[in-house]
Amino acid sequence: MMRISTEIDSAARRLPGGEERAVELVAEAGFDAYDFSLFEMARIDWATGRMTPSDHPLQGADYLRFVRRVSRAADDCGLKCNQTHAPFPVYCDEIRGYLERAIECTAEAGGSICVIHPDNFKSAEENAEMYLELLPFAKSCGVKIATENMWDWDKQANQARPNACATPADFKAHLEAVNDPYLVACLDIGHAEMRGIGTSAAELVYALGDRLQALHIHDNDRWHDSHQLPFTMAVDFAPIVRALREIDYKGEFTLECGSYLKDFTQGAETEENVLKALQNMAATARRLADMFDKA
Repeated sequence: MMRISTEIDSAARRLPGGEERAVELVAEAGFDAYDFSLFEMARIDWATGRMTPSDHPLQGADYLRFVRRVSRAADDCGLKCNQTHAPFPVYCDEIRGYLERAIECTAEAGGSICVIHPDNFKSAEENAEMYLELLPFAKSCGVKIATENMWDWDKQANQARPNACATPADFKAHLEAVNDPYLVACLDIGHAEMRGIGTSAAELVYALGDRLQALHIHDNDRWHDSHQLPFTMAVDFAPIVRALREIDYKGEFTLECGSYLKDFTQGAETEENVLKALQNMAATARRLADMFDKA
């Protein structure tokens, strides 16, 4: 049976108990696993392009102790960490310095995959240098690195423009430039369906085959990067799920619907509303999982 998961950053930022309370509510909502968002480790100030100093434990010296606390809270609820998401963008040197920490935290949380974005604006060969530099440490931790399909915005055309890993050819080129089983693919379904990218999520699924081992699932208007709940906008999930079944996808169905949770709790960021949003998300993820299991 397909397991369902969700990122926890969106919930943690709205709860006094942060990540520890977030995993408890994710479990209560009906998820099987969680994607440990590590963004607080090194958030960027997009206006300056520099990292924002923080007193969050992930940025401090006792980061592993914090990860253990979150893991214990999740374990107590029967929730497992399936993957993590490292800070980004990696073109910021300060943030790049935290990538090994992200891998270490993945191992401590019990996750098997750490999603590390490629540099949007670099070639497969250039991004391979970063991944090859990180892989020995990742292997020592027993953690795979997943690269992800990216985009940036073409203001003149008013649509997305493909960047690193955005197309089937470039995604495969990134994987082949490293050519190591510890570098795998995370497909962001919403990114693949944006106008201007020139591909589709299903096409990428077929192109990646068994190298596809992680997902970020969300919906959009097939134009913007909306990060909304599946089945609420314009993405057709039926061919995507069918493609995943045909390649015998063995990972989890992991939601990345931060904008949905933000909109749902807007003006009333109570624990009750966060739980309601998570319950809606879990029900939707289960609908997708059922489609996969019955395909």
